[in-house]
Amino acid sequence: MPPHRKSARLSYEGRVVLLALLAGLPGSACALIILWTGDYAARTQWTLTLAIVCAWLGFAMAVRERVVFPLQTLSNLLAALREGDFSVRGRSPRPDDALGEVMREVNTLGSTLREQRLGAMEATTLLRTVMREIDVAIFAFDERQRLRLVNHAGERLLASTAERLLGQTAAELHLAACLEGPQQSTLQAAFPGGAGRWGMRRSRIRERGLPLELVVISDLTQALSEQELQAWQRLVRVLGHELNNSLAPIKSIAGSLESILARDRLPEDWREDMRRGLNVITSRSDSLTRFIGAYARLARLPRPQLQPLSVADCVGRAVSSETRLAAEVEPGPPLTVRGDPDQLEQVLINLLRNATDASLATSGTVRIGWRRDGTMMEIWVKDEGPGLSGTANLFVPFFTTKPGGSGIGLVLSRQIAESHGGALTLENRTDGPGCVARLRLPA
Repeated sequence: MPPHRKSARLSYEGRVVLLALLAGLPGSACALIILWTGDYAARTQWTLTLAIVCAWLGFAMAVRERVVFPLQTLSNLLAALREGDFSVRGRSPRPDDALGEVMREVNTLGSTLREQRLGAMEATTLLRTVMREIDVAIFAFDERQRLRLVNHAGERLLASTAERLLGQTAAELHLAACLEGPQQSTLQAAFPGGAGRWGMRRSRIRERGLPLELVVISDLTQALSEQELQAWQRLVRVLGHELNNSLAPIKSIAGSLESILARDRLPEDWREDMRRGLNVITSRSDSLTRFIGAYARLARLPRPQLQPLSVADCVGRAVSSETRLAAEVEPGPPLTVRGDPDQLEQVLINLLRNATDASLATSGTVRIGWRRDGTMMEIWVKDEGPGLSGTANLFVPFFTTKPGGSGIGLVLSRQIAESHGGALTLENRTDGPGCVARLRLPA
Protein backbone atom coordinates (compact mmCIF):
# COMPACT_ATOMS: atom_id res chain seq x y z
CA MET A 1 0.00 0.00 0.00
CA PRO A 2 1.59 3.30 -1.01
CA PRO A 3 2.24 5.77 1.77
CA HIS A 4 -0.38 8.41 2.29
CA ARG A 5 0.63 11.79 0.92
CA LYS A 6 -0.82 15.04 2.18
CA SER A 7 -2.13 17.17 -0.61
CA ALA A 8 -0.51 20.56 -0.94
CA ARG A 9 -2.87 23.16 0.48
CA LEU A 10 -3.71 26.19 -1.60
CA SER A 11 -2.57 29.57 -0.38
CA TYR A 12 -5.08 32.13 0.83
CA GLU A 13 -4.87 33.99 -2.49
CA GLY A 14 -5.38 30.74 -4.39
CA ARG A 15 -8.48 29.87 -2.41
CA VAL A 16 -9.91 33.35 -3.04
CA VAL A 17 -9.34 32.97 -6.82
CA LEU A 18 -10.79 29.44 -6.78
CA LEU A 19 -13.91 30.60 -4.95
CA ALA A 20 -14.32 33.52 -7.36
CA LEU A 21 -14.02 31.16 -10.35
CA LEU A 22 -16.51 28.73 -8.82
CA ALA A 23 -18.91 31.63 -8.16
CA GLY A 24 -18.80 32.67 -11.82
CA LEU A 25 -18.72 29.13 -13.21
CA PRO A 26 -22.52 28.49 -13.39
CA GLY A 27 -23.30 31.72 -15.20
CA SER A 28 -20.38 31.41 -17.59
CA ALA A 29 -21.19 27.78 -18.34
CA CYS A 30 -24.85 28.60 -19.08
CA ALA A 31 -23.85 31.47 -21.33
CA LEU A 32 -21.44 29.27 -23.27
CA ILE A 33 -23.97 26.47 -23.64
CA ILE A 34 -26.61 28.85 -24.99
CA LEU A 35 -24.02 30.44 -27.25
CA TRP A 36 -22.77 27.18 -28.79
CA THR A 37 -26.18 25.50 -29.11
CA GLY A 38 -27.81 28.49 -30.75
CA ASP A 39 -27.84 29.46 -34.43
CA TYR A 40 -24.85 31.79 -34.36
CA ALA A 41 -22.02 32.27 -36.73
CA ALA A 42 -18.76 30.61 -35.77
CA ARG A 43 -16.93 33.89 -35.65
CA THR A 44 -19.54 35.30 -33.28
CA GLN A 45 -19.36 32.18 -31.09
CA TRP A 46 -15.58 32.36 -30.72
CA THR A 47 -15.60 36.10 -30.11
CA LEU A 48 -18.28 35.90 -27.41
CA THR A 49 -16.64 32.83 -25.87
CA LEU A 50 -13.36 34.71 -25.57
CA ALA A 51 -15.14 37.73 -24.07
CA ILE A 52 -17.04 35.58 -21.51
CA VAL A 53 -13.90 33.70 -20.42
CA CYS A 54 -11.84 36.90 -20.18
CA ALA A 55 -14.55 38.64 -18.17
CA TRP A 56 -14.90 35.59 -15.92
CA LEU A 57 -11.16 35.43 -15.22
CA GLY A 58 -10.91 39.23 -14.96
CA PHE A 59 -13.61 39.46 -12.33
CA ALA A 60 -12.02 36.57 -10.39
CA MET A 61 -8.63 38.35 -10.35
CA ALA A 62 -10.35 41.62 -9.40
CA VAL A 63 -11.97 39.88 -6.43
CA ARG A 64 -8.54 38.55 -5.48
CA GLU A 65 -7.03 42.06 -5.59
CA ARG A 66 -9.88 43.58 -3.58
CA VAL A 67 -9.39 40.96 -0.88
CA VAL A 68 -5.59 40.50 -0.84
CA PHE A 69 -4.43 44.11 -1.32
CA PRO A 70 -5.99 45.44 1.94
CA LEU A 71 -4.49 42.49 3.82
CA GLN A 72 -1.07 43.26 2.36
CA THR A 73 -1.53 46.89 3.42
CA LEU A 74 -2.41 45.79 6.96
CA SER A 75 0.62 43.49 6.96
CA ASN A 76 2.88 46.37 5.98
CA LEU A 77 1.36 48.60 8.66
CA LEU A 78 1.85 45.96 11.37
CA ALA A 79 5.40 45.31 10.17
CA ALA A 80 6.13 49.03 10.47
CA LEU A 81 4.72 49.04 14.01
CA ARG A 82 6.84 46.02 14.85
CA GLU A 83 9.95 47.80 13.56
CA GLY A 84 9.12 50.90 15.62
CA ASP A 85 7.95 53.13 12.77
CA PHE A 86 4.75 54.67 14.14
CA SER A 87 4.43 57.39 11.49
CA VAL A 88 2.89 55.13 8.81
CA ARG A 89 -0.91 55.34 8.50
CA GLY A 90 -3.43 53.37 6.45
CA ARG A 91 -6.15 54.98 4.32
CA SER A 92 -9.54 53.30 4.30
CA PRO A 93 -11.83 53.62 1.26
CA ARG A 94 -14.90 54.05 3.45
CA PRO A 95 -14.93 54.62 7.21
CA ASP A 96 -18.29 52.88 7.72
CA ASP A 97 -17.42 49.37 6.51
CA ALA A 98 -15.48 46.51 8.13
CA LEU A 99 -12.22 47.30 6.33
CA GLY A 100 -12.49 50.95 7.35
CA GLU A 101 -12.94 49.95 11.01
CA VAL A 102 -9.86 47.71 10.86
CA MET A 103 -7.78 50.50 9.30
CA ARG A 104 -9.01 52.99 11.90
CA GLU A 105 -8.11 50.65 14.77
CA VAL A 106 -4.63 50.02 13.33
CA ASN A 107 -4.09 53.79 12.97
CA THR A 108 -5.25 54.32 16.55
CA LEU A 109 -2.87 51.59 17.73
CA GLY A 110 -0.02 53.32 15.91
CA SER A 111 -0.85 56.66 17.56
CA THR A 112 -1.04 55.04 21.00
CA LEU A 113 2.26 53.25 20.54
CA ARG A 114 3.86 56.46 19.30
CA GLU A 115 2.73 58.35 22.41
CA GLN A 116 3.91 55.55 24.68
CA ARG A 117 7.25 55.43 22.90
CA LEU A 118 7.71 59.17 23.27
CA GLY A 119 6.81 58.92 26.97
CA ALA A 120 9.25 56.06 27.46
CA MET A 121 11.99 57.95 25.63
CA GLU A 122 11.38 61.06 27.74
CA ALA A 123 11.38 58.99 30.95
CA THR A 124 14.58 57.22 29.89
CA THR A 125 16.23 60.52 29.03
CA LEU A 126 15.19 61.99 32.38
CA LEU A 127 16.47 58.91 34.22
CA ARG A 128 19.79 59.03 32.42
CA THR A 129 20.13 62.75 33.11
CA VAL A 130 19.37 62.25 36.80
CA MET A 131 21.79 59.34 37.05
CA ARG A 132 24.45 61.36 35.27
CA GLU A 133 24.05 64.48 37.39
CA ILE A 134 23.25 62.98 40.82
CA ASP A 135 26.15 63.00 43.26
CA VAL A 136 25.54 59.41 44.33
CA ALA A 137 27.44 56.43 42.94
CA ILE A 138 25.13 53.88 41.26
CA PHE A 139 26.24 50.42 40.14
CA ALA A 140 24.24 47.51 38.67
CA PHE A 141 25.61 43.95 38.69
CA ASP A 142 24.22 40.91 36.90
CA GLU A 143 23.87 37.40 38.29
CA ARG A 144 27.58 36.73 37.71
CA GLN A 145 28.40 39.90 39.67
CA ARG A 146 29.65 41.67 36.56
CA LEU A 147 29.12 45.40 36.28
CA ARG A 148 26.44 46.33 33.72
CA LEU A 149 25.65 49.94 34.64
CA VAL A 150 27.54 52.82 36.25
CA ASN A 151 26.93 56.57 36.39
CA HIS A 152 29.38 59.50 36.47
CA ALA A 153 29.53 59.53 40.27
CA GLY A 154 30.46 55.84 40.19
CA GLU A 155 33.20 56.57 37.67
CA ARG A 156 34.58 59.28 39.96
CA LEU A 157 34.39 56.98 42.96
CA LEU A 158 36.41 54.28 41.18
CA ALA A 159 38.59 56.82 39.33
CA SER A 160 38.00 55.21 35.95
CA THR A 161 35.77 55.41 32.89
CA ALA A 162 32.65 53.39 32.18
CA GLU A 163 34.33 51.71 29.19
CA ARG A 164 36.97 50.21 31.48
CA LEU A 165 34.64 49.41 34.36
CA LEU A 166 31.78 47.66 32.53
CA GLY A 167 32.21 43.90 32.44
CA GLN A 168 34.48 43.70 35.47
CA THR A 169 33.40 41.67 38.50
CA ALA A 170 32.54 43.13 41.88
CA ALA A 171 35.64 41.48 43.36
CA GLU A 172 37.87 43.16 40.78
CA LEU A 173 36.28 46.52 41.60
CA HIS A 174 36.59 45.86 45.39
CA LEU A 175 32.81 46.10 45.73
CA ALA A 176 32.10 42.48 46.64
CA ALA A 177 31.29 43.48 50.23
CA CYS A 178 28.42 45.61 48.91
CA LEU A 179 26.72 42.53 47.42
CA GLU A 180 26.86 40.63 50.71
CA GLY A 181 25.40 41.18 54.14
CA PRO A 182 22.53 43.56 54.95
CA GLN A 183 20.86 45.57 52.23
CA GLN A 184 21.58 48.83 54.06
CA SER A 185 24.75 49.60 55.97
CA THR A 186 27.43 52.18 56.68
CA LEU A 187 30.95 51.47 55.42
CA GLN A 188 34.32 52.86 56.41
CA ALA A 189 36.25 52.31 53.19
CA ALA A 190 38.85 53.78 50.89
CA PHE A 191 38.06 53.85 47.17
CA PRO A 192 40.33 55.08 44.38
CA GLY A 193 38.25 58.24 44.21
CA GLY A 194 38.12 58.98 47.94
CA ALA A 195 38.03 57.60 51.45
CA GLY A 196 35.65 58.08 54.35
CA ARG A 197 32.30 56.81 55.58
CA TRP A 198 29.77 55.70 53.01
CA GLY A 199 26.11 54.79 53.11
CA MET A 200 25.29 51.69 51.05
CA ARG A 201 21.86 50.53 49.85
CA ARG A 202 21.25 47.44 47.75
CA SER A 203 18.08 46.40 45.95
CA ARG A 204 17.08 44.02 43.15
CA ILE A 205 15.74 45.27 39.83
CA ARG A 206 15.07 43.72 36.41
CA GLU A 207 16.15 44.86 32.98
CA ARG A 208 14.67 43.03 30.01
CA GLY A 209 13.66 40.22 32.33
CA LEU A 210 17.16 39.72 33.75
CA PRO A 211 17.75 40.32 37.49
CA LEU A 212 20.27 42.99 38.48
CA GLU A 213 21.65 43.98 41.87
CA LEU A 214 21.49 47.78 42.18
CA VAL A 215 24.06 49.21 44.59
CA VAL A 216 23.86 52.87 45.63
CA ILE A 217 26.80 54.37 47.55
CA SER A 218 26.60 57.87 49.02
CA ASP A 219 29.23 59.87 50.85
CA LEU A 220 28.26 60.33 54.50
CA THR A 221 31.51 61.86 55.71
CA GLN A 222 30.40 65.48 55.66
CA ALA A 223 26.90 64.82 56.99
CA LEU A 224 28.17 62.59 59.79
CA SER A 225 30.93 65.03 60.63
CA GLU A 226 28.42 67.85 61.00
CA GLN A 227 26.18 65.69 63.18
CA GLU A 228 29.12 64.57 65.27
CA LEU A 229 30.24 68.17 65.68
CA GLN A 230 26.77 69.18 66.86
CA ALA A 231 26.66 66.19 69.22
CA TRP A 232 30.09 67.05 70.64
CA GLN A 233 29.14 70.69 71.08
CA ARG A 234 25.95 69.69 72.87
CA LEU A 235 27.84 67.19 75.02
CA VAL A 236 30.57 69.69 75.90
CA ARG A 237 27.94 72.24 76.97
CA VAL A 238 26.26 69.68 79.24
CA LEU A 239 29.57 68.42 80.62
CA GLY A 240 30.76 71.98 81.26
CA HIS A 241 27.51 72.82 83.02
CA GLU A 242 27.70 69.78 85.29
CA LEU A 243 31.40 70.20 86.02
CA ASN A 244 30.94 73.88 86.87
CA ASN A 245 28.04 73.00 89.18
CA SER A 246 30.39 70.75 91.15
CA LEU A 247 33.72 72.53 90.85
CA ALA A 248 32.46 76.06 91.62
CA PRO A 249 31.28 75.26 95.18
CA ILE A 250 34.34 73.08 95.77
CA LYS A 251 36.62 75.95 94.78
CA SER A 252 34.64 78.45 96.86
CA ILE A 253 34.62 76.30 99.98
CA ALA A 254 38.28 75.37 99.57
CA GLY A 255 39.14 79.08 99.39
CA SER A 256 37.10 79.79 102.51
CA LEU A 257 38.79 76.99 104.44
CA GLU A 258 42.22 78.19 103.28
CA SER A 259 41.44 81.70 104.53
CA ILE A 260 40.43 80.29 107.92
CA LEU A 261 43.64 78.33 108.25
CA ALA A 262 45.68 81.38 107.21
CA ARG A 263 44.55 83.39 110.26
CA ASP A 264 46.98 83.89 113.14
CA ARG A 265 44.34 82.93 115.66
CA LEU A 266 41.84 80.28 114.67
CA PRO A 267 38.24 80.93 115.68
CA GLU A 268 36.67 78.69 118.25
CA ASP A 269 34.31 77.04 115.73
CA TRP A 270 36.95 76.47 113.04
CA ARG A 271 36.67 72.72 113.43
CA GLU A 272 32.93 72.87 112.74
CA ASP A 273 33.55 75.11 109.71
CA MET A 274 36.19 72.70 108.45
CA ARG A 275 33.85 69.76 108.94
CA ARG A 276 30.95 71.41 107.10
CA GLY A 277 33.21 72.53 104.28
CA LEU A 278 34.77 69.09 103.82
CA ASN A 279 31.29 67.51 103.85
CA VAL A 280 30.20 69.81 101.06
CA ILE A 281 33.35 68.99 99.06
CA THR A 282 32.76 65.28 99.61
CA SER A 283 29.10 65.57 98.55
CA ARG A 284 29.92 67.46 95.37
CA SER A 285 32.74 65.04 94.57
CA ASP A 286 30.34 62.12 94.96
CA SER A 287 27.85 63.89 92.68
CA LEU A 288 30.57 64.41 90.10
CA THR A 289 31.56 60.75 90.40
CA ARG A 290 27.96 59.65 89.79
CA PHE A 291 27.77 61.96 86.80
CA ILE A 292 30.92 60.46 85.25
CA GLY A 293 29.61 56.97 85.99
CA ALA A 294 26.35 57.74 84.23
CA TYR A 295 28.24 59.00 81.20
CA ALA A 296 30.36 55.83 81.14
CA ARG A 297 27.21 53.73 81.34
CA LEU A 298 25.68 55.53 78.37
CA ALA A 299 28.87 55.19 76.30
CA ARG A 300 29.33 51.46 77.04
CA LEU A 301 25.87 50.20 76.09
CA PRO A 302 26.43 46.62 74.79
CA ARG A 303 24.87 45.26 71.62
CA PRO A 304 21.49 43.58 72.26
CA GLN A 305 21.42 39.80 72.51
CA LEU A 306 18.28 39.05 70.50
CA GLN A 307 16.01 36.17 71.45
CA PRO A 308 12.27 35.43 71.34
CA LEU A 309 10.55 37.46 74.04
CA SER A 310 6.93 37.45 75.18
CA VAL A 311 5.60 40.99 75.40
CA ALA A 312 3.18 40.13 78.21
CA ASP A 313 5.92 38.54 80.35
CA CYS A 314 8.28 41.46 79.78
CA VAL A 315 5.61 44.00 80.75
CA GLY A 316 4.68 41.94 83.82
CA ARG A 317 8.25 41.82 85.11
CA ALA A 318 8.71 45.56 84.58
CA VAL A 319 5.44 46.40 86.39
CA SER A 320 6.37 44.23 89.38
CA SER A 321 9.61 46.20 89.86
CA GLU A 322 7.77 49.49 90.54
CA THR A 323 6.34 49.27 94.08
CA ARG A 324 5.53 52.92 94.79
CA LEU A 325 2.43 52.92 92.61
CA ALA A 326 0.79 49.85 91.10
CA ALA A 327 0.42 50.34 87.35
CA GLU A 328 -2.80 49.23 85.66
CA VAL A 329 -2.05 46.71 82.90
CA GLU A 330 -4.35 46.64 79.89
CA PRO A 331 -3.63 43.27 78.22
CA GLY A 332 -3.13 43.23 74.49
CA PRO A 333 -2.87 40.43 71.92
CA PRO A 334 -0.33 37.64 72.49
CA LEU A 335 2.81 38.92 70.78
CA THR A 336 6.42 37.75 70.59
CA VAL A 337 9.32 39.96 69.56
CA ARG A 338 13.02 39.39 69.13
CA GLY A 339 14.87 41.46 71.68
CA ASP A 340 17.25 41.58 74.60
CA PRO A 341 15.10 40.94 77.71
CA ASP A 342 17.40 42.81 80.09
CA GLN A 343 17.63 45.92 77.93
CA LEU A 344 13.94 46.07 77.02
CA GLU A 345 12.91 45.56 80.64
CA GLN A 346 15.25 48.39 81.61
CA VAL A 347 13.48 50.64 79.09
CA LEU A 348 10.07 49.77 80.52
CA ILE A 349 11.34 50.25 84.08
CA ASN A 350 12.63 53.72 83.17
CA LEU A 351 9.34 54.66 81.53
CA LEU A 352 7.29 53.35 84.47
CA ARG A 353 9.54 55.17 86.94
CA ASN A 354 9.08 58.47 85.08
CA ALA A 355 5.33 57.93 84.81
CA THR A 356 5.11 57.09 88.51
CA ASP A 357 7.08 60.21 89.47
CA ALA A 358 4.69 62.33 87.40
CA SER A 359 1.51 60.67 88.69
CA LEU A 360 2.57 60.81 92.34
CA ALA A 361 2.87 64.58 92.04
CA THR A 362 -0.83 64.83 91.08
CA SER A 363 -2.18 61.70 92.86
CA GLY A 364 -2.92 60.16 89.47
CA THR A 365 -2.62 56.66 88.04
CA VAL A 366 -0.29 54.87 85.62
CA ARG A 367 -1.49 52.56 82.87
CA ILE A 368 0.50 50.34 80.51
CA GLY A 369 -0.56 48.22 77.54
CA TRP A 370 0.44 47.05 74.11
CA ARG A 371 -1.01 46.58 70.62
CA ARG A 372 -0.01 45.55 67.14
CA ASP A 373 0.26 48.22 64.44
CA GLY A 374 0.92 46.56 61.06
CA THR A 375 4.44 45.18 61.13
CA MET A 376 5.25 47.00 64.38
CA MET A 377 4.41 46.36 68.01
CA GLU A 378 3.74 49.29 70.34
CA ILE A 379 3.99 49.34 74.15
CA TRP A 380 2.48 52.50 75.65
CA VAL A 381 2.78 53.94 79.16
CA LYS A 382 0.30 56.66 80.18
CA ASP A 383 0.44 58.79 83.31
CA GLU A 384 -1.82 61.45 84.79
CA GLY A 385 0.91 63.89 85.76
CA PRO A 386 1.35 67.54 84.86
CA GLY A 387 2.51 66.70 81.34
CA LEU A 388 5.52 67.89 79.36
CA SER A 389 6.30 71.59 79.25
CA GLY A 390 8.75 71.11 76.38
CA THR A 391 10.12 68.25 74.28
CA ALA A 392 13.24 69.86 72.77
CA ASN A 393 15.64 68.57 75.45
CA LEU A 394 13.95 65.29 76.36
CA PHE A 395 16.65 63.18 74.70
CA VAL A 396 19.63 65.46 75.34
CA PRO A 397 22.21 63.53 77.41
CA PHE A 398 22.34 64.54 81.12
CA PHE A 399 19.46 67.00 80.79
CA THR A 400 17.00 66.49 83.64
CA THR A 401 14.33 68.42 85.50
CA LYS A 402 14.30 66.07 88.50
CA PRO A 403 16.30 66.87 91.65
CA GLY A 404 19.11 64.37 91.77
CA GLY A 405 18.32 62.97 88.32
CA SER A 406 21.12 61.73 86.05
CA GLY A 407 19.56 62.76 82.76
CA ILE A 408 20.43 59.54 80.94
CA GLY A 409 17.31 57.41 81.46
CA LEU A 410 15.43 58.55 78.35
CA VAL A 411 18.60 58.80 76.27
CA LEU A 412 19.58 55.25 77.23
CA SER A 413 16.03 54.01 76.57
CA ARG A 414 15.90 55.55 73.10
CA GLN A 415 19.34 54.15 72.27
CA ILE A 416 18.14 50.66 73.27
CA ALA A 417 14.96 51.05 71.20
CA GLU A 418 16.90 52.13 68.10
CA SER A 419 19.40 49.28 68.50
CA HIS A 420 16.39 46.92 68.30
CA GLY A 421 15.19 48.56 65.07
CA GLY A 422 12.45 50.52 66.83
CA ALA A 423 11.79 53.98 68.23
CA LEU A 424 10.80 55.74 71.46
CA THR A 425 8.60 58.84 71.58
CA LEU A 426 7.06 60.95 74.36
CA GLU A 427 4.16 63.35 73.93
CA ASN A 428 1.37 64.95 75.91
CA ARG A 429 -1.88 63.05 75.98
CA THR A 430 -4.87 64.32 74.03
CA ASP A 431 -7.45 62.29 75.97
CA GLY A 432 -6.62 63.71 79.38
CA PRO A 433 -3.87 65.12 81.60
CA GLY A 434 -0.38 63.67 81.57
CA CYS A 435 1.82 62.27 78.85
CA VAL A 436 2.21 58.99 76.97
CA ALA A 437 5.44 57.16 76.10
CA ARG A 438 5.39 54.85 73.09
CA LEU A 439 7.97 52.12 72.52
CA ARG A 440 7.69 50.73 68.97
CA LEU A 441 9.50 47.52 67.98
CA PRO A 442 9.32 45.21 64.93
CA ALA A 443 6.65 42.57 65.58
